[in-house]
Amino acid sequence: MLHKTKGLVLRSVKYGETSLVVTMFTELFGVQSYMVNGVRTASPKQPYRGSFFQPGTLLDLVVYHNEKHTLQRIKEYKWSYIYQDIYRNVHKNTVALFISELLHKCLRQPETNAELFAFVEDVLIHLDKSSDTVVANMPLYFLVHQAHFFGFMIQDGYDETHPVLDLREGMYISSRPEHPYYLEGRLSEISSQLLKTLHPNELEQLPLGRDQRKLLMDALLGFYQFHQPDFGQMRSLAVLHALYEG
Repeated sequence: MLHKTKGLVLRSVKYGETSLVVTMFTELFGVQSYMVNGVRTASPKQPYRGSFFQPGTLLDLVVYHNEKHTLQRIKEYKWSYIYQDIYRNVHKNTVALFISELLHKCLRQPETNAELFAFVEDVLIHLDKSSDTVVANMPLYFLVHQAHFFGFMIQDGYDETHPVLDLREGMYISSRPEHPYYLEGRLSEISSQLLKTLHPNELEQLPLGRDQRKLLMDALLGFYQFHQPDFGQMRSLAVLHALYEG
C-alpha cells in the first residue's frame, strides 16, 4: 500500500554499483530502511539523485509500506525543505550530521513519533537560517530537549540549594554525589538555562566559550550513555570539537 509521509535521512549506505540503502526517520512510520535503486548514476535523461539522500535532508515521500518487511521501497521523493546554507556551511553541516547521528542512535524501534519528528524538523530548519552563536549552541539545545521524547529528560530544579546536576539521576541535588558523573558551578547553571530555552532563537542570548561547550557536550553525551543501552561513541563528535577549536 502507498503512503505519503515526510522523512529525514539519517544514514545512507552504498549497495551495489548504483543503489543505496537509506535509513530514514519518517513522520508516519518512525525509523525505516529503504532500498533506493539507481540514484548513484547520472545520464543526459536522468540527473544525479544521490544528493537527495545526504544525512539531514528533509524529504516528501510516497512509499510502499509492509510491516512484515525490514526493507521498504520508495515510489516518489522530492525536497520537503530546500536548505539554503547547511550544505555549503561546514559548521551547519557538521551540526546537521551530529543531529542525524544522535537521532539514529536513539531510535531503536519503528514506532510513530510525530511530535519528535516535528521537533527535529523545526531544529534543522532553524539551523539553516541561524547565526553563528545559535549554530554553536544548537547541539547542546538538541541534546537537552531531545531526551524528553525518549523518557529521560533532565529535571530542572536548579537553585541555590540544589546547584549540582547529577547526570546519573538526571536531576539537581544539594551536594556532590559519591560518583564522578555530575556538573557544578557554571556548567550546572548553563544546563538549567538550556532546559529553560524553549526556542532555538533564544540560544543567541547564551554566549558560551569553546571550552564550556566541549565540556558540556561531553557531559550530556555521558548522560545519554547512562540512559540509552549500547549508545557507544558519536563519530561526528571529533569534527564538532575541532570546529569549536577553530
